[in-house]
Amino acid sequence: MLRLNELSYHLPRGVLYKNISLFIDRGDKIGLTGKNGVGKSTLLGIISRQITPTEGSVSSEKNISVGYLTQDIEIEKDISVREYLEKSNEEITQLQERLDYVNAQLTERTDYESEEYSALIEEVSNINDRLTVMDAHSFAEKIESVLKGLGFKQEEFDNLIGTFSGGWQMRAELARLLVNNPDLLLIDEPTNHLDIVSIQWLENYLQQFKGGLVLISHDKRFLDNVTNRTIEIANQRLYDYKCNYSKYLVLHAEEMERTLQAKKNQDREIKRTEDLINKYRAKANKAAFAQSLIKKLDKVERIEIDSIERQAFNLRFEVESPSGKRVLDIRKLTQFYGEKQIFEGLESLMSRGDKIALLGPNGVGKSTLVKCITEEVTYEGEIEFGHNVKIGYFAQDSAERLNPEKSVFETIDDIAVGEKRKEIRTILGAFLFGGDDIDKKVKVLSGGERTRLAICRLLFQDFNFLIMDEPTNHLDIQSKDILKEALNSYEGTLLLVSHDRDFLDGFSNKIWEIQDGKVREHYFGVNEFLDRIKFDGMSNNADVQKKIVEKKEKSAEKSNFQNDKETRARIRKLESRVKNLENKIGELEENLKEKTALLETTPFDDTNAYNKALTDFNEAQTSLEEAMKNWEDSSMELDAIQA
Repeated sequence: MLRLNELSYHLPRGVLYKNISLFIDRGDKIGLTGKNGVGKSTLLGIISRQITPTEGSVSSEKNISVGYLTQDIEIEKDISVREYLEKSNEEITQLQERLDYVNAQLTERTDYESEEYSALIEEVSNINDRLTVMDAHSFAEKIESVLKGLGFKQEEFDNLIGTFSGGWQMRAELARLLVNNPDLLLIDEPTNHLDIVSIQWLENYLQQFKGGLVLISHDKRFLDNVTNRTIEIANQRLYDYKCNYSKYLVLHAEEMERTLQAKKNQDREIKRTEDLINKYRAKANKAAFAQSLIKKLDKVERIEIDSIERQAFNLRFEVESPSGKRVLDIRKLTQFYGEKQIFEGLESLMSRGDKIALLGPNGVGKSTLVKCITEEVTYEGEIEFGHNVKIGYFAQDSAERLNPEKSVFETIDDIAVGEKRKEIRTILGAFLFGGDDIDKKVKVLSGGERTRLAICRLLFQDFNFLIMDEPTNHLDIQSKDILKEALNSYEGTLLLVSHDRDFLDGFSNKIWEIQDGKVREHYFGVNEFLDRIKFDGMSNNADVQKKIVEKKEKSAEKSNFQNDKETRARIRKLESRVKNLENKIGELEENLKEKTALLETTPFDDTNAYNKALTDFNEAQTSLEEAMKNWEDSSMELDAIQA
């Protein structure tokens, strides 16, 4: 469907990728991973053709549609959510407008026997056939299903997009992509702006999606449940495995071990060959032999160890002075947001050592409750703290609250007191801010680096009651695992707001679910909580998708497209040939990989074996090139006939 050909991309600070190639087919669901700064979002921009590569090219089948969700969206503000989605498919909009016009003409005209009148009737039939093929008659139903699944309420469908927060505008843009069902879907960090319920809905939706998908996410469970292929960017190249992220980590570690052993063997053979050269090059009767060894050695492609560095920061929250047994008592809490009532008579109690996950859809008041507890907003009712309770607080915008003009060191130095001042550089180093990094201004740090710095600040504060509101946003998978381990070993009291299911799994001993302005307590894990959740749209969406597929199949059968039998037969033959060639290319790529490995491990002094390995390698390379050329020729012919 789409291919990157020998692609490179250069930045002033260095090379992101060098001579990478990639083929994306329908049904491929790719998880694109790698540490911050390696070029994941840039690669999506290149695939979508919004960014031009320095070298190489992007080729694709003709007329494939691409949907691209970036982290920095630009979206209309003065249009309702429903209307934005209804107008998102230009062809359907134009056809419906034309249909309305033609129907009006048929109503007004009286020349029933004229050729013009007959032509209008035929046009109505053709437009309706095309709308049926596009399943336009179910478009409104699909829009409602997707909006509900992403968390919009029915009464919000006709609200202007500009009245929603940035996170909800991101949901509206994601909905626009999903309802139009592109051939290739590119999504950059969709779970950052979704609550735990909407994430589960989107996961189910993408599992049923039939097109190609390239997904950037730091949510390990989301990647594991949605993707069937993992590509990690590291060392200016792509590591491509046909499995989800967790399986990839295992397979990649095994491959690195095999590569390391192959390099040891190669280094040993090179050393032995060099010793022979040094031994015989000065002897007249052995000079020719030495020269042949030198030429053979020059042709050897040295094995490089492409190790992927997975740096980790060290984190441990200490409790210097414990609180009393009763930590927090909430009584008759009532809170309004404008005219909307968030809580009414909410009551709850926290005890020392509680680790509570605060869950619920976006908009029910999770962050508002946290702000009431931390006294960032006023409220009605009572919030009483127990003896010696000291709060440590990580807000959703803690990373953005950092002074952008201060350096990393100054950010910590401003709050450090006592003996801890002596540990500033050591602790910053443990958080991966070493050397000159501590002199960087906060404004030049990435989102993940700012989050790490904001968490680091907590280590210089004295608290026994830790409140964290979405701390995992912008953290990579490994950093989230480290934070989870630190919170598991934390001996104080914890209240955590998060939508990351893998992060929450096996973590809390209690769940607070906010529902209808009240707190419901659950004494089971997040997985059981999710199993019990019943939300609108999931089953309806599955039914809608099934109906859409059925209607498209029926429309395809009735369509009068390509009536000529010979043309249809040629199209079927070419489609089959293209598909077979794609499968063959995959097999030939694997074969070339095997022949390359065999060539690398064949001893140089075994001339017969080495020459055979080299011949096999050249034949495998030639076969792959021929298959690639045949695929391109057949694809171009197919595109021309269909056009």
